This record gives sequence, structure tokens and C-alpha cells, in this order.
Amino acid sequence: MAKHIWKAGTMLYPLPVAMVSCGTMEKSNIMTAAWTGIINSDPPMTYISVRPERYSYGIIKEAGEFVINLTTERLLWNADFCGVKTGRDRRKFSLPGLTAVKASQLDAPMIAESPVNLECVVDKIMPLGSHDMFVSKIVAVNVNEDLLDAKGVLHLEKAALIVTSHGSYYALGRRLGTFGYSVKKK
Repeated sequence: MAKHIWKAGTMLYPLPVAMVSCGTMEKSNIMTAAWTGIINSDPPMTYISVRPERYSYGIIKEAGEFVINLTTERLLWNADFCGVKTGRDRRKFSLPGLTAVKASQLDAPMIAESPVNLECVVDKIMPLGSHDMFVSKIVAVNVNEDLLDAKGVLHLEKAALIVTSHGSYYALGRRLGTFGYSVKKK
């Protein structure tokens, strides 16, 4: 099949739709980030990339912490709104369907309605150009109990998580296999 060459760009999809909460219980904000991912296993580390002019940037830089809240189909409207409107003008936790709860290790609040919350402490900030990358250690993970079975196994497929791809949102679909299925003995 013939290929058409485009200019170099950010064409890696799908991406998570992560709601990033920051600040304190008294003065908080939520931004939506698709530029996030896991960068190390031991210690567990992640990143978010944020434009320096964004309201959350200063809050995260000063506090040195934030929470990545995984986003579900029920949170889609909130995630989109938090991604296009600034926290300079409104308190986003006052939106219907968003409840701030105390994180276990941080001052930053978590979103109660999110099924999984990753508490993150900034390790370093890397200026990259349009965005700065907050390289961070994951210090705690909070999971809704209804996603755990009797043996404590996580069933994340029950969470109705969403992703974004080229400007559109999608629900995660059917499972196609599991890690290592291509070499698994029958």
C-alpha cells in the first residue's frame, strides 16, 4: 500500500483522557491531559506535559504534586469542559458530577467519580518547547472497590474508560487478547 508523507507531528493515537487535579482541597483545579503515560516500572513513574501558560502549570510547579484521574464515559462531558475552559475563571470541582476527595498521600484532591486515581509527586520538570514535561513518581494508586473481585483482582474493563484519537472520544471496546497470548502454551 502506498504511503503519503505528512510533516512530522503528534500522530500517536489513541491517547488517554486523563483529568489531572491539582492544588489543595480549598483551592483546586482540574485540567484534562492526553499527553501522559507510564515511563518507568520501578519506581513507578509517569508524566504529564503542560503548556507553561496554562493555569494548572503554576499550581503543579509550586505544589510539586498532582493526581491523574482516569476518565470514564460518565465523566466525558466534565473531561471535555475541563480541557477547554480555564480554572482562572471558575472552580471546576463545582461542576455537577465532580466531587473533590482527599488523596491518601498528597494535598491535591482526587476526583471521587474517577475509578482510578494516581497520586503523583514531581521529580523533575523538563522544558521541551511548547510544553514542559512533569516527570513524576506515582506514590499511591486508589481503585474503586467495585472493580475488585473477591480475590482482589482488578477488573478495569468494568470502568468504561475512554480514549481520544485525532480529536474524537471513544469508549474502549472488546478485549482482543491478553499480554503474552501469542506465546502462551495451550
